[in-house]
Amino acid sequence: MQDERELLQGAYRDFNARRLEAVLARMQPDVVWPNGMEGGYVYGHEGVRDYWTRQWAILDPHVEPMEINRDERGRFVVKVHQVVQDRDGKLLVDQMVHHIYQIRDFLIERMDIE
Repeated sequence: MQDERELLQGAYRDFNARRLEAVLARMQPDVVWPNGMEGGYVYGHEGVRDYWTRQWAILDPHVEPMEINRDERGRFVVKVHQVVQDRDGKLLVDQMVHHIYQIRDFLIERMDIE
């Protein structure tokens, strides 16, 4: 389980540093990713790349993993402190959320938000 924790912690570090390609390298090519801005999901590396590029143009999100646990279904549940500001620095969101990951072959296969 330590490898999966390191995978997820690294993904958050890379996301917060806006290292898009480094985060994508931690995902399956056919990853399923939630679209937290508009609803639904995006699919594959191109879908995630497009979504984050649009998101980062208007928002400045920062997500800090507070704890990582495995649930009874084998998914990884990450308690996350999420802070979102607009591009002018105005605070829009400051909350705790749960990100639920499915991992296959040490790459992120799917993420859901609860």
